[in-house]
Amino acid sequence: MGVVASRPRPPMILDIQSQLGEAVRAAARAAFDADLPAVSFQYPPRAELGDLALTAPFDLAKTLRRKPREIAERLAAALSTAPGVRRAEVAGGGYVNVFLDRGPFARALHAWLVEGGTAERVPGQVVVEHTSINPNKAAHIGHVRNAILGDTFVRVLRHRGRDVGIQNYIDDTGVQVADVVVGFLHVDGKGYDEVAARARGERFDYYCWDLYAKVGDFYAADPARKKLQAETLHAIERGDNDTARLAALVAARIVDCHLATMERLGIRYDLLAHESDILRLHFWDRAFEQLQAAGAIRREREGKNAGCWVLSMETEGSDEDKIIVRSNGTVTYTGKDIAYQLWKLGLLDRDFRYRRQRAYEDGHVLWTTTSGAGEDPHPTFGHAQHVYNVIDVGQSYPQRVVKAGVAALGHEAAAAGSHHLAYEKVVLSSETARAMGYAVSEHDVSVKVSGRKGLGVKADDLVDALVAKARDEIDLREDEREGERREPEARARAAHQIATGALRYFLLKFGRTKIITFDMGEALAFTGETGPYVQNAVVRARNILAKLEEEGHRVPDLVARARALDLGALLEGEEGDEVWGLLMLMARSGEIAEQAVRSEEVALLAKHAFAVAQAFHSYYQKPRYSVLYADSDDRRAFRTLVVDAFVRQMAVLTAVLGIPVPERM
Repeated sequence: MGVVASRPRPPMILDIQSQLGEAVRAAARAAFDADLPAVSFQYPPRAELGDLALTAPFDLAKTLRRKPREIAERLAAALSTAPGVRRAEVAGGGYVNVFLDRGPFARALHAWLVEGGTAERVPGQVVVEHTSINPNKAAHIGHVRNAILGDTFVRVLRHRGRDVGIQNYIDDTGVQVADVVVGFLHVDGKGYDEVAARARGERFDYYCWDLYAKVGDFYAADPARKKLQAETLHAIERGDNDTARLAALVAARIVDCHLATMERLGIRYDLLAHESDILRLHFWDRAFEQLQAAGAIRREREGKNAGCWVLSMETEGSDEDKIIVRSNGTVTYTGKDIAYQLWKLGLLDRDFRYRRQRAYEDGHVLWTTTSGAGEDPHPTFGHAQHVYNVIDVGQSYPQRVVKAGVAALGHEAAAAGSHHLAYEKVVLSSETARAMGYAVSEHDVSVKVSGRKGLGVKADDLVDALVAKARDEIDLREDEREGERREPEARARAAHQIATGALRYFLLKFGRTKIITFDMGEALAFTGETGPYVQNAVVRARNILAKLEEEGHRVPDLVARARALDLGALLEGEEGDEVWGLLMLMARSGEIAEQAVRSEEVALLAKHAFAVAQAFHSYYQKPRYSVLYADSDDRRAFRTLVVDAFVRQMAVLTAVLGIPVPERM
């Protein structure tokens, strides 16, 4: 699903490394009759050591029984004549430092950015499941981390040429929904019509948040009431009764709330997959048949799991998670997840029916599964070669069970293509918790989220607070600004963009498995490693180009002039070296994005975007490198080319990270 960008050749640095690798392999064969299966390059720590460093001489020395430096000299001679190389030097005991031809490289980099700076189409289908919040109450900050992580990973995959479908799993028959239904029926004493009227009102998800916490107290006051949960859950799973209809109403309205919350952050989906449809369309029944036929599960005859169907696991973990079907015949979450995973991989020989859920403002259609009458035609969903499930780290063992279930059916390649993007929790700094009205003791460093207790910051409250704080900063700057000031609508739009960029970058810059302490002031800072810092760099670069136009200098003409200059000469000296460092960083963007895909760690790309912004800040802040007041037309054209390349590269990076850039900070 979704649009896949394409272009005619690989990204700059990877392209050059590939070409140089071929030259090295050819030289090794010619000089030593040796085969190098792979050639890798490193990045020297300082520009005077070159742009790329080859370590292959050390690898060859082991097999050829020769000194690495002797081998390096032969390989350096071959690299010196390779296209795009200015010179290659032997260094140390056997390194080859490669210096690229700066002029042609800079010219090609700008041309690549003009084309869009994206990757070739990669065949095959990818599914990313993320968000997947229980539809029983408002989303909280932990859910936001999941959604931003998943959404950004999708963007990176698409940027790197993958065809990706985005799925949001709706557990509308689970115990959490059952608890809210218990709350309406037995705590509030409301029937379907009353709940329907309340659901049409504002902030129904907030109401259910509080009700869910009350249900916990309701159970605690009389443990016998806990049976209501089991009775309600069974009624929901059976379907076609008043309790099930009430549960469906609650879940549907909460899903609408979640979709609205996530769209505030630029997060969208292709398909909502409902657990109720997995049950009603007998996905699990088919998966159970397959598991039985393959001997992948067995029924325990004795012990604590007597009567249960369990999946044999070679690794240690919770026995409960190995249970696929309980002794009372109910299917565990893990069992349902196996069935869903098999469908995502195109291995279940069953399919959902589909209908349109809604269309986004740009016309993109969100589809939903249904067990009723579906719509035709509809897109093809599932049938993926790779499936990425964005689920918290606490579900790591169940996810391993799901993967083992796929492998136990003989689908080794599909199991290898099943990925768990685990992530840790988010807590609030004590300062942020106080600012949002939460009771915090002087000893609390952070505040944890607990949905069951009704504790923790709701996602919409957090976004509202960030927007308000950003608006305060904008208003302060506007009051101090000379000349024309922005209208309230423009200020509101910019505040939302800054808040979104701040939140997304803060939650992306940490590795997935690191616990995040979210601090609103730190996230919104215009200095340091923040989203607003990245946004501000782009805004200032755009302003430079706009100022040139105001002064009568057409940017396209300046860029065309620069591309006709001897860029190699302009890229020498102090300024040339600084610009070259910036260009090399930008040229690595495709490589870093591919690393983010392969390592399943989008923090790499977030930090890279910050590094590029930081390098640009360092360059343009020096008065001697002024674009508008350059000491010659050629120098002005050259600097304009640099700024234009930066703006184009950052347009790609911020879009991939989902960070909107305001017209003015």
